[in-house]
Amino acid sequence: MNPWDAFSKEKLKKIFTEKRTIIDIGGGLRIDGARSNRFDKKNEWLNEYLPWVEYKVLDKVADYHPDIVGDIHKLPLEDNSIDAILCIAVLEHVEEPQKAIKEMYRVLKPGGYCFIYVPFLYYYHPLPGYYGDFYRFTRDGVRYLTKNFKATEIQNVRGALATVANLLPFFSKKTGILNWLDKVLGKQASNQTSGYNIFCVK
Repeated sequence: MNPWDAFSKEKLKKIFTEKRTIIDIGGGLRIDGARSNRFDKKNEWLNEYLPWVEYKVLDKVADYHPDIVGDIHKLPLEDNSIDAILCIAVLEHVEEPQKAIKEMYRVLKPGGYCFIYVPFLYYYHPLPGYYGDFYRFTRDGVRYLTKNFKATEIQNVRGALATVANLLPFFSKKTGILNWLDKVLGKQASNQTSGYNIFCVK
């Protein structure tokens, strides 16, 4: 397993085994097609943990049947009320990501977990009529956005060569050999990456 998928699996398992109330902003886990705009088998392994947690999807519109309709800029949740937040591939689509991070921090309990994915070198991907595509994030930007958390871990998603290939339509998602080359050439930790998986503790 590559480092970014291993990081993601480790942190998601930690969240689903150590925390009770989990809010998935935007439904980025995509483990329930009835509460999200698509289904992805990649995280289906988490289904075994769902009976033991209170997992809810929050989205800004009701179109995809989330449990909670609300704006990430002003979350309809009490201060210090949530054990864990997932925010996967959302912050590039919101107008004010700094405000969104502050809101997530506000509603998390002390010691709460936050798992975030943001893109860096990644293609333009709005969903017309639903959300725009506003921002990309460097490692420095991620550090700044999460500066108020007690602890932050950051893991690159793709090395330099696979990142370049992923930007090309005919290579997108088919970067296996390039992942191997990045590993051999020591480029998996490059700051020229598709994006970052981030794990924060309040």
